Amino acid sequence: MTIRPYQPSDLPAMTAIWNEVVEEGVAFPQLETLDEASGERFFAAQTHTAVAVDDAGAVRGLYILHPNNVGRCGHIANASFAVSSLCRGQRLGEALAKDCLRQARACGFTLMQFNAVVESNVHARHLYERLGFQPLGAIPGGFRMKDGRYETICLYYHTL
Repeated sequence: MTIRPYQPSDLPAMTAIWNEVVEEGVAFPQLETLDEASGERFFAAQTHTAVAVDDAGAVRGLYILHPNNVGRCGHIANASFAVSSLCRGQRLGEALAKDCLRQARACGFTLMQFNAVVESNVHARHLYERLGFQPLGAIPGGFRMKDGRYETICLYYHTL
């Protein structure tokens, strides 16, 4: 896999992968999926958007990097990661997260904060902790799952 900045030709695959995670309803807070136009605007609006492509050039995952807040908190980054269900369990999320941390530093961020890691998303939580993210706490009932029940969200930060 190669991780690189996205190109306009990647947008259909990126949107499909993003929408897959949104539709699963267990990790991303978004309810609405992206179409071609909204996907193009969404990914272009990020500080940095990167894709993971296989040897054939097919997009298999992506991340978005952006400020967690504005102004006096604008030095804190936030990111989201999406991996195609066809490629999960192959450490692609780890490669994306490591690249994202490097890009965050290069973009001038000094911290990264994750606001809403769903407690049952144990693979993501273990990955973040393995990469040095520190848990900040938990918010019981902070995430509404697709089936309507509420689950705890965990907050993390990483010094860059």
